[in-house]
Amino acid sequence: MVRTELGELKELSVKDDFWSNQSTAQETLKKINLLESQVSDWENVITHEEDVDILLELALEDQDESLSNDLKRSLHNFRKTLEDYELRQLLSNEDDSLNCIVTIHPGAGGTESQDWAEMLYRMYTRWFDNRGWSWKALDYLPGDEAGLKDATIEVKGNFAFGYLKAENGIHRLVRISPFDSNSRRHTSFASVYVYPIYDTEIEITIDMSEVRVDTYRASGAGGQHINKTDSAVRLTHAPTGVVVQCQNERSQHKNKETAMKMLKARLYQLEKEKEQAKMDQMASSKTEIGWGNQIRSYVFHPYTMVKDHRTKHETGNIQAVMNGEIDGFIKAYLLNQMGKES
Repeated sequence: MVRTELGELKELSVKDDFWSNQSTAQETLKKINLLESQVSDWENVITHEEDVDILLELALEDQDESLSNDLKRSLHNFRKTLEDYELRQLLSNEDDSLNCIVTIHPGAGGTESQDWAEMLYRMYTRWFDNRGWSWKALDYLPGDEAGLKDATIEVKGNFAFGYLKAENGIHRLVRISPFDSNSRRHTSFASVYVYPIYDTEIEITIDMSEVRVDTYRASGAGGQHINKTDSAVRLTHAPTGVVVQCQNERSQHKNKETAMKMLKARLYQLEKEKEQAKMDQMASSKTEIGWGNQIRSYVFHPYTMVKDHRTKHETGNIQAVMNGEIDGFIKAYLLNQMGKES
C-alpha cells in the first residue's frame, strides 16, 4: 500500500503542471520523502534479516565456529534495526513527523541545577548525532560558574517531534555534588519541553462538493436592479459550519467570487487558531520545576539508576543514558501512550 501511494505521488510529481501550486507541490514532496523513508526502513529490516539467514546457513553447513562472532554481530544489528522500525510504527499522530524545538531550563539551585541542565543538553545532542539528525542551538545562555541558564535547540529529523515528545517534563538528578567541598548528596531539577515546528504557510484548498451555494435577492442599498435579481450569494462550508455571504455587487458571479475569498480567509483563521490552541495546550502542560513533578530520575548516588516514573522503565547503566542512549525510555513512553489510547 505504501509503495502504491509512493508510485502515484511520484507520477504526479513529474507532470507539467506539478508546480502550478507551489505549496501543494512542497507538501507532496514532503509526503514522497516520508514514504521513501518508510520503504527504506522496511528494506533495511529485510536486508539485515537476510544477512542473519545467510550466516546461520553457512555456520550450520560448515560447522564453522569462526562465524559465530559474525552471526552475533549480525543478530544484534537485525534486532536494533527491527526495534527502530517497530518504534517508528508507534508514531501516527498528525504532528509526529514534524521537526521541533527543544528547550532546557534549570530549576532552583544555582550552579547545581545549571550543571544538570548542561548534562541534559549533552545527552540530547549526542542522541541527535547518533540518529544522524541535524540540530543547532538557537539560544544558549551559559551558567554563572558552570552549566547553562537556558538553551533552545532546533532539531530536524524524521519524526523528530514524535520521538522527543516523550521527553517533555521535569528531569531529576541525585548525585554527590562536585561543587560541594563537603561532598554532600544534592538533588537538582531541570525542565525539558518540546514543541513542533509548524509550517508558516497554510494552504487552504476548498472542495466545492462540500460547499452549499445559495442565492437570494439582495436587500438594502443598490437601487432597483440589486433588489430584483437573485444576485446575493451565501456559502456554507459543511465540514466546519462556516457561513459567509456577499451582496455588495450587482453580479452574482462577482458576489460568489468575493464570498469565496471571505470563506478562504475564515478557514485560514480557523487553521491558525487550531495551531495556536495546540501551542497553548503544550504551554499549559508545563509544571513547576521541583520535587513531585519529575517524569524521570537519574540517580548517581548511593546507587546508579535511571527510572521513568510514568512507564516504570529503568536501567542501571546511567553512563550509557547520559551518552545519549535513551531509545528504551522513548519506546516505553510511546507504548504506554498507545495503551492509554486503545
